[in-house]
Amino acid sequence: MQQQAAYNQQAQMQQMQQQQAYQQAQIQQMQQPQYAPPPQIAPPAPAPAAGTDTASQLQQVAQLHASGVLTDEEFAAAKQKIQSGG
Repeated sequence: MQQQAAYNQQAQMQQMQQQQAYQQAQIQQMQQPQYAPPPQIAPPAPAPAAGTDTASQLQQVAQLHASGVLTDEEFAAAKQKIQSGG
């Protein structure tokens, strides 16, 4: 009977040691810093060439004027605005 009690006590002690080791491993894992990957940032779109942008805007306004969408006054105002950089 005493042997059985000693055996049970030893088994409980081993189980407690295993639980303690497991808990210690969990604590160490939680203490390690968690690093997130850096956010993905899209590069800015290249700026269009100034001359090309102005020329394409003037072409668009001229097409709108030629098709009758813009009046002569509207076309002149839009052209002036584009050429002044506004």
